[in-house]
Amino acid sequence: MHRTQQRTGHRLLLAGLGVLAGLTVVAPAGATEVRTLAEQPLVWRTRAAHGPTVPVQLLAINDFHGQLSSGEQVSGRPVGSGPVLAAYLREAQETAPGRTFLVHAGDHVGASPPQSTLLQDEPAIQFFNLMGNEHCRTGGAAGPDCNLLGVPGNHELDEGVEELLRLVHGGNHPHGPFLQNPYRGAAFPYLCANLVHAATDEPLFPPAVVRQVDGIKIAFIGAILRQAGQFLPPERLAGLRVLDEAEAINRQVRRLRDEQGVRAFVVIMHQGGWQHAEPPADGTAPLVGDIAGVVDRLDTDVDVVLGGHTHTFHKVLVDNGGGGTTLVAQAWPRGTGFADIDLEIDRKSGEVVALAARIVTTWADRGPGLLPDVRVAALTRQMEHLGAAIAGEAIARSSRPITREVNQAGESALGSLVADSYRQAMAADFAFLHLDGLRADLLPGDLTRGDQFAVQPHNLNLIRLELTGAQVRDLLEQQWQGADDEGRRLQGSGLTYTWDASRPAGQRIVAVRAQGQMLRPEARYTVAVNEHLAGGGEQLSVLTRGVNPVVGPFVAEALAGYLASCPQPIEAGIQGRISRLN
Repeated sequence: MHRTQQRTGHRLLLAGLGVLAGLTVVAPAGATEVRTLAEQPLVWRTRAAHGPTVPVQLLAINDFHGQLSSGEQVSGRPVGSGPVLAAYLREAQETAPGRTFLVHAGDHVGASPPQSTLLQDEPAIQFFNLMGNEHCRTGGAAGPDCNLLGVPGNHELDEGVEELLRLVHGGNHPHGPFLQNPYRGAAFPYLCANLVHAATDEPLFPPAVVRQVDGIKIAFIGAILRQAGQFLPPERLAGLRVLDEAEAINRQVRRLRDEQGVRAFVVIMHQGGWQHAEPPADGTAPLVGDIAGVVDRLDTDVDVVLGGHTHTFHKVLVDNGGGGTTLVAQAWPRGTGFADIDLEIDRKSGEVVALAARIVTTWADRGPGLLPDVRVAALTRQMEHLGAAIAGEAIARSSRPITREVNQAGESALGSLVADSYRQAMAADFAFLHLDGLRADLLPGDLTRGDQFAVQPHNLNLIRLELTGAQVRDLLEQQWQGADDEGRRLQGSGLTYTWDASRPAGQRIVAVRAQGQMLRPEARYTVAVNEHLAGGGEQLSVLTRGVNPVVGPFVAEALAGYLASCPQPIEAGIQGRISRLN
C-alpha cells in the first residue's frame, strides 16, 4: 500500500461506520470488554480508482501452544480448545466471499499442556492438518493450492532443530509412536526467510511461497524473531543463524516482485508488540515493541504482517519503511482467538486496495462454540486418553510425602527438592524458586511423568544468571518487600540463610552461607531461577540485574530428570536451609 493510499488509510473511512480501529491491548487480556472491542472491524480502502477486485480471506492464529483441550477461561466464561477453534475457523471460511488461507504465526507447539507435551506435540500438528483442503498433504507433498501455512516460533526449537524437522517432515519419535504410526508430519509448508544454516546461509525452510487466487498472485513470507536465541539454550540453535527480520523479508519482496511480478505481500512473523492505551482521534493507536521496529523498515509493498510471540492482540495500520501502510495484526493466544482479515486485490495492478480486520474470540458458550468440530474433538479425545496413560508412567519412587508445607522459618521439603532440581539442571551455584509456583504435593509411592506437571503446571524455562554475593543477599531481602510478614517464601538450594522476624523489611537477613562459609559480597555466583522470576516477577527486581543469562530446560523437565537421578526411594525432607530468629 503506497503513501497516497496511506493517508486515506489513516482516516480509515470509519465516520459512517461508527466503529473504533487501532484498539488498545494494555487492558487485561482476560477482560471481556477488551475482546468485544477487538472484534470491531478496522476498515481501510484506497481512494484511488480501480476496477474489479479479487477477494481473499486470511485467518490467522498464533501461540497455540498445543492447547487442544478445553479449560481456558476469560472472565469466568469458557473459551478456546481445538474443537471450538476449528468450528469458528470453518464458519469464518463458509461466510467468506473469496479464497481463504489459514496461517499460524509460530509457537504452535512447545510450552504446551501435558497431554500434548507427552506426545511430543504431534497432536497440535495433526490438528492444523485437519484444517487443510485436499491439496494439503504430508511428507512435503503439499500442493500449490494448499490453504495452510505456518512459521516457526522460538518454542518450535525447544528441543532443537532435529526434533523440529521431525515434527514438520514426519517420522516416529524414539518414545513413540503416538497417535500415528508412522507419524506423518505437517501437511503444509513451514516458511522462514531468516533462519539459515550458519555454514551456507541456506534457509532451513522455504523463505516464501506464492499462491494464485483467480489468476492473481499473492506472496506469503515467513520469519522468526531475531532474538530467538534469547529464549533457547545455545545448543538448540547449533548450526543455525537468525538474520535480521526486515532485511530478510525485504530481500524476498524484491525477488518476488522482480522475478514474478507479485504486488500483494503477506508476512507471517513470530514477533510481536502492543499498542498504547489511548488511541488518537483518527483511530490509529501507535504500535510499540520489537515488531514496530521491524515494520518501520519493511518494503512499501508489504500489505499485512501477522504476528505472535507477545500474547497480546493488536490490529493497526502502521507506516512502513517504504512510505506505505501495513496492517499489523496479532490474535489472542492458546486458541482463544483468531485474526479474521478480508483483502481486496485489484485485478489490474495486483495490489491490495482494501481490507477489513478484526480479532475474534472463540467463546465456547455461544455461536460456533456450541458445535465443536467433530473430527478435532475425536483427535483431542485420543490425545487425552493416550496422554493420561503416558502420564501414569513411573519415573521415581518416594518413601513418604514431599509437601509444600513450611516450617516456622519458611522452608518446605518440596521447595528444597525442586530448587535442587533447578541447580542440578543448570549446574549453578545456587537456585531459588517461589513457593506459590508449586501447585501440588508429591505423595508416597510411584512418582509419575504426570506428577512433574502437576507440581509445576506452568511451562517456564530455567534461566541461569550471574549475581554478586551482595545481590544474592538483596534478593533474599526482597522476599518481604511489599509483602506480609510471611514474605514470598523463597526456597533455595546451595546455600543456607538466617533471618530475623523482628527486624524491619529490607534488614531481615542476618547471615547467608554457602558450603559453610559466609557469602562474599563481591564474589560472583551463578543462580538458577525460572524465567518468570528472572524477569523480575513477584517484585524480585534484583534478578533483572543478573548478567550472562543462559536458558535451560523447562522446569518440569528439570524436576523429572532430578527425580530419576536420585537414590530410590526418595526421602526428601526439611534440611534446615532456612533459620528464623524471633
